[in-house]
Amino acid sequence: MTLEVKLMQNAQSATILIIDTSTEACSVAITHGGQIFFQQDVTPRSHTKMVLPMVDALLKQSALSINDLDAIAWGRGPGSFTGVRIGTGIMQGLALGANKPVIGISTLAAMAQQAINELGAAQVIAAIDARMGEVYWGVFESVDGLATLVNVELVIKPQAIDQSLLNEELYVGVGTAWEAYPQLSEIAQVKVETSILYPSSKAMVPLAQNAWQKGETMDVDEASPVYVRDTVTWQKLPGRN
Repeated sequence: MTLEVKLMQNAQSATILIIDTSTEACSVAITHGGQIFFQQDVTPRSHTKMVLPMVDALLKQSALSINDLDAIAWGRGPGSFTGVRIGTGIMQGLALGANKPVIGISTLAAMAQQAINELGAAQVIAAIDARMGEVYWGVFESVDGLATLVNVELVIKPQAIDQSLLNEELYVGVGTAWEAYPQLSEIAQVKVETSILYPSSKAMVPLAQNAWQKGETMDVDEASPVYVRDTVTWQKLPGRN
């Protein structure tokens, strides 16, 4: 398990709890007072057991309570259907109990943001193995240091990707799909970064802070996961219309 406390350059920031269980990795971060408190573990099929203890541990470490938070952010997908549902349900329960606004963060954008933060990447393709011969696919560029989506996020078969939508610059490739579908590397000039396989709540911090500063929060009743596949639906908690 990864446990980390990191200082941020900008101490004038919101206090946000961030949860991600969308893939094999389960991670939680709290950004508060210029610090990031962070835990992550890659434990498939154990997220329901791990995520709340992680939240409790980081709240204790940061000397905060749920009521001290300004907002709760979560990895809203795409990713594993079960994992995205778990994260959304946990977010929903915590936000309802504490009456906090929420922020949905793209899991593809989170991986692109990590490449920007750690590698200084300018162009990133985030691709997660979606099974059934398909990938979750998003092309991002760094705009003022933030992962910014180019076009739309897709679930698509590798052979159906339109190469004309990509420029001739070098991309950093992140996510699990590059190993699962090696032919992806032939679509564009890509340097695959094998150290960035899964979304991380720590990498979501700049995206969550930016959303907060822009007023892009929502009421928990408005929040829903993003599966990309249209055949999957999300049911809110009973009694919530």
